[in-house]
Amino acid sequence: MTSRQRRRILCALAATALVLGGCSAPRVPGSYRIDDTMSAKGKASRVEIIVLHYTASSKIGALATLTNRDVSAHYVVSDDSPPVVYRLVGEDLAAWHAGESNWYGRSYINPRSIGIEIVHPGWNASNAPGPDFPPDQIDVVIALTRDVARRHGVSPENIVGHSDVALGRKQDPGPAFPWRQLAQAGVGRWFDERAAPAYETRFEQEGVPKPKWFQDQLRRVGYAVPDTGQLDAGTRQALTAFQLHYRPSLVTGLPDAQTAARLLATPTTGSAIP
Repeated sequence: MTSRQRRRILCALAATALVLGGCSAPRVPGSYRIDDTMSAKGKASRVEIIVLHYTASSKIGALATLTNRDVSAHYVVSDDSPPVVYRLVGEDLAAWHAGESNWYGRSYINPRSIGIEIVHPGWNASNAPGPDFPPDQIDVVIALTRDVARRHGVSPENIVGHSDVALGRKQDPGPAFPWRQLAQAGVGRWFDERAAPAYETRFEQEGVPKPKWFQDQLRRVGYAVPDTGQLDAGTRQALTAFQLHYRPSLVTGLPDAQTAARLLATPTTGSAIP
């Protein structure tokens, strides 16, 4: 037998061994494979909060900013007719939309939230409360927010505005945003409109509560408010945020009977509107 014949026989035997061994190559040290045939029951989404924003710019400007700078959002809802929903960041990733933030004691909420930007020119003292959001745009915001909340199990009290979580720093989505309409559609939280008038009458008769009462109540419904017992800057910022959300017709940052009544009528969890 020649050396060439011996090499052919050895090659044939090696090939046979590979077939019998499942044609698998030798295992490389440190290599592994993932077996995902089983799944744990104890699990939940990392997403706990949905934050609604306005862009304070045109669609073109907003998309340029949110795709080319160190700020982003998961979704942008345009003001076109019909509106277009742009997905800029996958829901499995964190978007850089909330910045320094706090809600129910959870700080820096970007990793645990979904950010939705709504194309709108914004609100300032000269155009208060700002132009209305187009009805078809709000319909899309409601549908999108509801779907995100359903996928991740986000509860109504955790569907908030940027102004709710970034006190004194942000004011969006502003006083023109229809939070009550969203809550009626099953998206987000609203106060108990049946209980609030009686509370308001009581506070008008007995007097507006002290700052400590407002601080405790604001903290109960999620706001990061100081515990000083004083009507300080932080407390006024929290009152402003609450009024933007629950009393947008008059945003003063000051305590009054109506704000106290709506605050007391706001549930800690869930929504007062079925």
